[in-house]
Amino acid sequence: MRTEIAFQPSSNIPNHEEKRPDLGRRGFLKWVTGGAGALALAPGLLKAAILNERYLLFYNPNTGDSIRRVYWTPRDGYIREAISEISWALRDHHNDQVKLFDPNVLDQFYALQLQLGLGQPVNVISGYRSPSTNWRLAEGSRRVARNSYHMQAMALDIRVPGGRAWDLCRAARSLGAGGVGYYPRSNFVHIDCGPVRYWS
Repeated sequence: MRTEIAFQPSSNIPNHEEKRPDLGRRGFLKWVTGGAGALALAPGLLKAAILNERYLLFYNPNTGDSIRRVYWTPRDGYIREAISEISWALRDHHNDQVKLFDPNVLDQFYALQLQLGLGQPVNVISGYRSPSTNWRLAEGSRRVARNSYHMQAMALDIRVPGGRAWDLCRAARSLGAGGVGYYPRSNFVHIDCGPVRYWS
């Protein structure tokens, strides 16, 4: 049964008071090209990143959902309906609970797809986790944070088909934004829009 998604204007919406990148048109360019860990994007990619719409292309193997969805355009900014649809595809597959995703982590995901030139769907193996699911996973593994950003819909565990986890990790770290966890044995990378930090 499909769960109704209510869009709540909270910390999931850009331009709130926390110190996060201003990911409007100029802010996204600055974020993608600036800083010590800058992306080395070719001029054509930079133009595409700023002038064109942003979209995500991914597959969730836990739910069978495939998404190719524009969620930001230069004219409209973030598209609430699209973010709601993306959030449904990233729901907690254990209980179908949904939380609206933070656009900052969606922008990180988009920048990774752009940088790596991925034309095939990335596998998202973990999106939102309800507190009950996260508690159960944390009980079974010390590697699951009890206060995980997954519970805030601010984190994704992603895998590129073909086993290029290290390439994905390097690209994620080069963004200089949020947390990046590298899990080579399980062949996935964690990204979140919390403070900048790296682990493996």
